[in-house]
Amino acid sequence: MKTGHTIEELDIYVWEGKADIVERVVRCMSSFDVDVIRADDMTNAPERSVSRASLAVISVSVIGASGAKLRDWQAHTGMPVIWVGALPRERDPATYPPEYSHVLPLDFTCAELRGMVGKLLTQLRAHAAQAPEPSVLVAHSECMQALLHEVDTFADCDTSVLIRGETGVGKERIAQLLHEKHSRYRDGPFVAVNCGAIPDGLFESLFFGHAKGSFTGAVGAHKGYFEQADGGTLFLDEIGDLPLYQQVKLLRVLEDCAVTRIGSAMPVKVDFRLVAATNKDLPQLVKDGTFRADLYYRLAVIELRIPSLEERGAVEKIAIFKAFIAAVVGAERLAALPEIPYWLADAVADTYFPGNVRELRNLAERIGVTVRQIGAWDAARLRRLIAHARNAQSAPAETAVQGLVDRSKWDMAERERVLAALASNAWRRQDTAQYLGISRKVLWEKMRKYQIFDEEPETRESEG
Repeated sequence: MKTGHTIEELDIYVWEGKADIVERVVRCMSSFDVDVIRADDMTNAPERSVSRASLAVISVSVIGASGAKLRDWQAHTGMPVIWVGALPRERDPATYPPEYSHVLPLDFTCAELRGMVGKLLTQLRAHAAQAPEPSVLVAHSECMQALLHEVDTFADCDTSVLIRGETGVGKERIAQLLHEKHSRYRDGPFVAVNCGAIPDGLFESLFFGHAKGSFTGAVGAHKGYFEQADGGTLFLDEIGDLPLYQQVKLLRVLEDCAVTRIGSAMPVKVDFRLVAATNKDLPQLVKDGTFRADLYYRLAVIELRIPSLEERGAVEKIAIFKAFIAAVVGAERLAALPEIPYWLADAVADTYFPGNVRELRNLAERIGVTVRQIGAWDAARLRRLIAHARNAQSAPAETAVQGLVDRSKWDMAERERVLAALASNAWRRQDTAQYLGISRKVLWEKMRKYQIFDEEPETRESEG
């Protein structure tokens, strides 16, 4: 029977509780490219960012006993739910939370299940199509222009890439650029995996997949990340967090270009480009014996380093902030407001963001939501938000010393940047402030903070 919807490339997670529905779901969906996965506590449910569409079929019998787990699972996955219960929703409103409108009777037919799955899948695809495109990458600074030149140079090759950079600089965004610019892989999937979030004992199942019946609960075959990325790009973030025994298995796949699912003896050929990222010093980890040298050399065929937000300079920092504000407030509402106040841009330029672009985005979102709701640049409120953000940067006691060292390095780099800007503009403060993208007042405050005189002492002595 035709459903009117195309069902393919879909994962269905089934939490059956006291109902016997897993085998029925498998039987009903057997003619489609659907993986049915038993997940009685949803511990192997994926995160929101996955290459395949996914939804869940859950019995209402689990609500009472596992309410907390359900809420955690929803926050973790964000996937839609088809509820299965004996009573219609209108007869027992307490059974189904009000936000869930997709309900099947306990004796559902295959046609009913397929129809609802097809409807939900169509909605998922429509939502994905309507989702806004990633924001334009702000890259006016010399260091970012150099990085993008490197991306353009090495995008259209099949070799592995290692992206290095501090936390929050946008490593996944650069990985996506590499994927989008690759002529052979750009039409394939982009599968992003956080290696630091792989649960113990699930590495093989998540990466290699499993065959039907390979273990209790494996009611259907399941593709792992390697197969999901076939024909596209596999992005492994936080690669430095992989334990040694997992590194060995990853290296073997890279060398053989094949994977074998758990419970199967049949290897499956895979063709993907690997892009890895880390904020750790992998060569040092190799010396320490916690990262394999052969895997490091296999990953780092091409190395790209993303500069920190502070390296990109105040002008670019403000431009990024304005782009985030525009995305949150909306173009129409923003056009009805005055320009972003100079004092706000100056405050952002003069704030140190250890979390880089991610931390700046978080601040911009809080400010943007406030402005959108109030409809004005409320100085008192916004100054409190900035002060709160600065106070939240206080390092924990155990890392306070390292934090002081890092901040000292940043202060010295900032002082040199201001000195270079002053020298380039013949020590004219107004021209220098415009060059740095800050106000004259902020420039004066920076000069006082870093003990920069109107002209450096050696200059004054030579003129005397």
